[in-house]
Amino acid sequence: MVRFVFIGILVLLTACSSIALLPTYELVEKAIAIQLQQTQQELQQKLDLDFKKFDLQRVSITQQQPLTIENLPAYRVQGTYDLTVKLPNKQISQPQKPFEIYLQIQREGKSWRLLLPEKSNNDKPSIWHSYLIL
Repeated sequence: MVRFVFIGILVLLTACSSIALLPTYELVEKAIAIQLQQTQQELQQKLDLDFKKFDLQRVSITQQQPLTIENLPAYRVQGTYDLTVKLPNKQISQPQKPFEIYLQIQREGKSWRLLLPEKSNNDKPSIWHSYLIL
């Protein structure tokens, strides 16, 4: 019985200390880049486009909402960024592009993951795809 109480307290302390860690601008920028790479790969396959490079600038975080996803602490982060996409013959700029990402700190508190929800019907729980942020 004492063992279960001790484990419960340890889990609560670990969860509470993880919540205190907030996503940094650098982490958010890396997560947006991963999300853009995923989108870029899909567009390249479907539309046969040749992306050369994209550039993120002026990331602005407007809201960070703590939540729990699959029993681990996470954050829903919203804001804007400026995007420049370089194609073979031209460059496209999109200022103040809004974003919404989900970031989750892992149990050990040393690494973060970008969570991308799979599009599904409203009556089914979301399936999350997870990407390690280096």
